[in-house]
Amino acid sequence: MSQSNPSATDQAINQATHQATHQATSATSDATTGARLIVDALLTHGVERVFCVPGESFLAVLDSLHDETERIQTIVCRHEAAAANMAEAVGKLTGRPGVAIVTRGPGATHASIGVHTAFQDSTPMILLIGQCAREHLDREAFQEIDYRRMFGQMAKWVAQIDDARRIPEYMSHAFHTATSGRPGPVVLALPEDVLSDACAMAPGAPAYQRVAAAPSPAQIERLKSLLDGAQRPMVIAGGSGWTPEACADLRRFIETWQLPIALAFRFQDTFDNEHPNYAGDVGLGINPALAQRIRDADVLIALGPRLGEATTNGYTLLDIPNTKQTLVHIHQGAEELGRVYAADLPIVSGMPEIASALAVLRPAAEPAWRGAAQDAHVAYLEWRKPRPIPGDVQLGEIVQQLRARLPDDAIITNGAGNYATWLHRHFAYRHFHSQLAPTSGAMGYGVPAAIAAKSMYPQRMVVAFAGDGCFMMSSHELATAMQYDLPVIFIVVNNGHYGTIRMHQERHYPNRVHGTGLTNPDFAVFAQSFGAHGETVTRTEAFMPAFERAVAAQRPALIEIRMPKEASTPGATLERIREQGKKLRGA
Repeated sequence: MSQSNPSATDQAINQATHQATHQATSATSDATTGARLIVDALLTHGVERVFCVPGESFLAVLDSLHDETERIQTIVCRHEAAAANMAEAVGKLTGRPGVAIVTRGPGATHASIGVHTAFQDSTPMILLIGQCAREHLDREAFQEIDYRRMFGQMAKWVAQIDDARRIPEYMSHAFHTATSGRPGPVVLALPEDVLSDACAMAPGAPAYQRVAAAPSPAQIERLKSLLDGAQRPMVIAGGSGWTPEACADLRRFIETWQLPIALAFRFQDTFDNEHPNYAGDVGLGINPALAQRIRDADVLIALGPRLGEATTNGYTLLDIPNTKQTLVHIHQGAEELGRVYAADLPIVSGMPEIASALAVLRPAAEPAWRGAAQDAHVAYLEWRKPRPIPGDVQLGEIVQQLRARLPDDAIITNGAGNYATWLHRHFAYRHFHSQLAPTSGAMGYGVPAAIAAKSMYPQRMVVAFAGDGCFMMSSHELATAMQYDLPVIFIVVNNGHYGTIRMHQERHYPNRVHGTGLTNPDFAVFAQSFGAHGETVTRTEAFMPAFERAVAAQRPALIEIRMPKEASTPGATLERIREQGKKLRGA
């Protein structure tokens, strides 16, 4: 018996309905929908792509995006955590808010990791969440959550739009809030009936403008006076809000004053690591010589970073609240100054504003510390030399081979895990916005961040580093890389366990290993199952030929590097860490 095709029929009906709605809207120029106002606002504020996992609660927005495919690219992910991480990566790379759209309940909770990362990393980002219809709220309706309460402590602003006419206002506020002062994430909940209901056309707001403070002439003069009287000054730069122009101004300041400069945890691309004044990164596994140089400084200029736990080596580099060093702390957010450390000279300023003021300063005389920066750089070069580790793969050598092979503007991403310590220690970042990594220590970040980066800059080489545990938290996004033809090279360091946790376990509870072992797939075969290029490397000398084949494949590629568990960090084996733990416990 013949039977009509229901899907084709439904498609025809939906198309006719959409056309009729579009014609009716066109006929009445002052009529629109909440969803269309959302998309109009995205266009107004310069959004070029959004990341999402489709959900029924924001179908109307998806429909409106359908009309703007030439101006806004919609990248569909396989998990909301990845969508949020991609939006956060865009914010890091551009200084403009990355945008993710997720559905209510599970979608929002999955996406919360990206919001937390954006908050701790001071990254501009906007998360739009489809919400239950207004008439169902406060009944614990299907997937209902009060997002003001859920995101209250991990976002700069959380709101729900209950009146479609106010969408331009809310969206303008969101973009201004995300980018002004200390940047960060904004969360907006969008009830589905607000999105689908017809409403009168609302006047659009102009495109957002970044709002930032600038240092006063008196503050700049005081800073100059402190430097003129210094004997052992030191600069720690980093944080968000930098621009290429601000980085160039920073370089002029450093060179004019002959200052040694270190970079805050996971902001190593703020200043050329090969510059003769570069002293290294201030983060986990800090060079002891650099840590001592910071402790011995008489004037310390913290230019941009928050001075959080990682950048202060667990709050041990500086005394709390009064530092031994004369502390100049410059940050975009007033609320951060004095939060932990009582600076002698606190300055609220955007990075371009302070950097331009510093670039024109000139010392009153030849600096007393002449040659100190070069000494610090020599110590850094010695520190970054690879040390032998157990096994046939010398990861430090591989990282240095990559540094020599990659163009300066290549983008390197990573999540969290001991594998990243080799990258931080042995790779030299030479180009601004070439590092994407979470200061929040979030696993699973590197893979989606790399995909987002490649979507933004298809002409730049993008390499994602991940441990086996880190990679498996977002490995499904290989499908996204394949779907959008984004030839990222994924490097998976496989040691068969959660290496960082095992390290801490051996240090605090030696010989009591529990809960840190992993069972993994053959990662090369796993990649091949998606249609990606996949290889396995078990020897140092086999890596670069495999990397060249991955580049030549011109499609997403994965290289699995197999390492023994014993190779814990660039400077310590598990056995050594275990013995240290025994001594600490008096065993």
